[in-house]
Amino acid sequence: MTEMIGWRLSTEGLRFQRLLGFCCLASFIKIHFFCLYVASDWLSCFPISVKKHLYDVFFLDGPVIEVVQVLVPFLHRVENGGFDTNSVQTNVERLLILCLLENAGLIKITKEIGDSYQGDISRNGSLKSLLSRLSQILTSIPDKARLKSPPLLSSHLYFKHITDQLLQILDDRASCTEANSTVIVLSFVGEIFSRICRRGLSDLLLSRVTPHVLAHVRRLLNSKMGSIEMETFQLDPTPQIWSKTMKAVTDPYAVEKMAEQVLHQLYAEHASDVEAFWTIWTLFHRNVIHQASVRSIFVDKFLLWKVFPIRCLRWILQFSVLECPPLTNTLAKGDVVQGLLETTQRLASVWSKGEFLQSVPFEQQAYITAALGLCLENMSREELDRTKDVMHSILQGVSCRLENPGDLVRKMASSIAFMFSKVIDPKNPLYLDDSFTGNAIDWEFGLQTAVGGVPSVTNTMESEDGETKTSASLTEVNGSSRRDKEKKNRKSKNISDFVLADPDEIVDLATLNCETESDKDDDNASVSSDNSSVTSLEPYDLLDDDKDLGKQFTHLVDVVGALRKTDDVDGVEKAIFVAEKLVRASPDELTHIAGDLARTLIQVRCSDITIEGEEDSAEEKRQRALIALLVTRPFESLETLNSSLYSPNVDVSQRIMILDVMAEAARELANSKTLKPKDDSRGPLISSISDPQPWYLPSNASTPWKKVSETGSFHLNWANRFERELQSKPGQTKKGKSRRWSLKPADRDQNSTDWSQNRFPLYAAAFMLPAMKEFDKKRHGVDLLGRDFIVLGKLVHMLGVCMQCASMHPEASVLAISLLDMLQRREVCNHPEAYVRRAVLFAASSVLVALNPSYIVSTLVEGNLDLSRALEWIRTWALQIADSDIDRDCYTMALSCLQLHAEMALQTSRALESTGGSSGSSTGSVNISLPSVISKLTSINIKLPSSNVHL
Repeated sequence: MTEMIGWRLSTEGLRFQRLLGFCCLASFIKIHFFCLYVASDWLSCFPISVKKHLYDVFFLDGPVIEVVQVLVPFLHRVENGGFDTNSVQTNVERLLILCLLENAGLIKITKEIGDSYQGDISRNGSLKSLLSRLSQILTSIPDKARLKSPPLLSSHLYFKHITDQLLQILDDRASCTEANSTVIVLSFVGEIFSRICRRGLSDLLLSRVTPHVLAHVRRLLNSKMGSIEMETFQLDPTPQIWSKTMKAVTDPYAVEKMAEQVLHQLYAEHASDVEAFWTIWTLFHRNVIHQASVRSIFVDKFLLWKVFPIRCLRWILQFSVLECPPLTNTLAKGDVVQGLLETTQRLASVWSKGEFLQSVPFEQQAYITAALGLCLENMSREELDRTKDVMHSILQGVSCRLENPGDLVRKMASSIAFMFSKVIDPKNPLYLDDSFTGNAIDWEFGLQTAVGGVPSVTNTMESEDGETKTSASLTEVNGSSRRDKEKKNRKSKNISDFVLADPDEIVDLATLNCETESDKDDDNASVSSDNSSVTSLEPYDLLDDDKDLGKQFTHLVDVVGALRKTDDVDGVEKAIFVAEKLVRASPDELTHIAGDLARTLIQVRCSDITIEGEEDSAEEKRQRALIALLVTRPFESLETLNSSLYSPNVDVSQRIMILDVMAEAARELANSKTLKPKDDSRGPLISSISDPQPWYLPSNASTPWKKVSETGSFHLNWANRFERELQSKPGQTKKGKSRRWSLKPADRDQNSTDWSQNRFPLYAAAFMLPAMKEFDKKRHGVDLLGRDFIVLGKLVHMLGVCMQCASMHPEASVLAISLLDMLQRREVCNHPEAYVRRAVLFAASSVLVALNPSYIVSTLVEGNLDLSRALEWIRTWALQIADSDIDRDCYTMALSCLQLHAEMALQTSRALESTGGSSGSSTGSVNISLPSVISKLTSINIKLPSSNVHL
């Protein structure tokens, strides 16, 4: 041997050569001997060429099955017999890479299996056990390798090389005529596929398999330029090899993961409907036919439990339900329709249940709606009549969704109703949504743009002009409605345009009625002088003058009388259009007639007095009139609105309108600006009640009194001296602060006016307390905790808006406890409708924003634990929503609520520390024992971020 390789071996090499000659045992023992003794003692002494031509050749030329079975156990366990464990494991890792990856070990293994077990198929038990053990050893190598093993033994690179070898094996077997060995090899490959998927690497496996199969499908389709028949794929050897290989994958979990990844990979490869169908058919058609569990994966789990892109849904329906090749761009229906009828009935039964609408995520609702719609799209009236209860289920599901406040949920109902009507009468489809154009329906429902995060409730939501957007918080809780969108676009008619009011302004009431046509565009109102001169000479019917000579409303009593005459449609419409301007003028009669006017406006039906298509304009005028009533005469109007809110004489739409009006009025009161003259230098003889402070107290513009410390003789310090800086006279500036040589009054408008903001806290209790009273009481026609959940959500949202409008005022601190008591009700905070839960999250976040940290500190110092327990409930409940709620908006709002809670706790801790420091340093104040107070709160965990402090 030494003469053949031309090397002079060292003493250790001669000893190894002598031992090699005595090794006449089985190859299994030889491999074991070389791995332990040789690798530990002698291998490091060999040159690289000797190691390659003498030592490595022994493993490469040997049977790979035996080599793998001996080497793999040494990766994680070496017997303690004086061996160098690190050297042994390093050598084993090198040999496995050499045998399996660099020299195509899996291809050699399949040849050994085919040669050894050809014609011996009768012993299936021992054969299956051998294949199972061998596949288990091969797929466990990355798990058994050390952390410092070569990168090729990492899971990603190792299985990538293994998958490439398996693809080569299947390509070779596609032209093989040895039936027995082919079946054995395919069983072995299928077993490895199954174990790779079990190890969580199905995405890696199918990222190599799917493009390989898709490329072959495209070659077949390109070879047949016309329509291809199923016999073409049935007779082609490559689809047969793949179908037999997938049939050998008997693990349902592995099949499910592989099918799921195939759909995603085809979607990523932008496969057409025809290419995707034949790719799925090539891989899974034998499994679907022979294995009921695999068919259940496609027709049940992939339709009811999983969520795929709509293109993938079309492929699933075409393959497993319609069971025939598709046309170019549309689904095709075969001769056997039993699967279609059963699937449609199963989807309609699930889709119609109210619990499904409440407990299933929105994405899955849209997915199942699309599946049902696509099934209905391929049905006829005769096939629909053969189904059981499908018509009843669809009608029930449509009616349930049309009552939902979400736009997309109602759009789903409209889409199903449209497809169902086309099945019943193709010539007269039912359009419940104006957005439908033609016969095409977007089954994705615009989820890429519609579904998103919910804006934070702390944002003030102001436009570029500084005007508060009235529908910002409404979209967080209630979704966007068509009326809200139109309101946002009408900047010229925003409520803030009517906020500024000068009490000294002289208003001609008769001129308020001449602008009923003011909502039209300026282009329509402006006519050229030439046209006007011509049209003025044209004859006209004198009877038309009666329309222009109608009664002009100058008193609110006339407006109320006109609104009650429902038979005079024109008079009611004109009264609605002029009501707001008369109310904004604030006449003396408004105090006495505000309640009757509010009640009459609530009872008016705008749909009965306007033509079709103009209901929104009249409805907006009515709501703006009610808002003006609430702003100008809050107490008188609120008494009527609160009594009507739970009255059995109003319907759900009127209750929702009342709550919307109250929310908008609260915002306007909070952002109002009133123009009033400043006090004269001499001041009035009798102080007004509305003055901010009594007349005998110093003005706010003057600085407070300060104690002056003197350093003179002893007798000068017997009495304390105080002084303060007086304000300048009105209309004058301080000397030395201006470049003018004389004291000159400033602008008259600036000196004669004063601005006051946020008038809402005075009326906060009147807005909130009557609405919260007996909200859970079931009356005739009123069931907020049950059927009327939309009204409940609107009510909670209105209360949250009121808390935001009273933010940082004492009224907010008093009303917060009552509101939190209402929100803690199990029927409210754990309501099955996500709409209500979003409203509760918004209201809870509004409480956190509105509370002043100093008030929380005062309650802690006084030992009042009610507010602390309520705030702790907000934190724990928000955590529960963030962990378990299925609604994405609820999850996002819960995270925002937790962030607000953490910020509130941080501000409270800082205020508490400053209070403790000031109380300890002041000598004349009462000494408050803060540690004893805080010790009472150990059970209430208001946790601070990144801190160990607990309130």
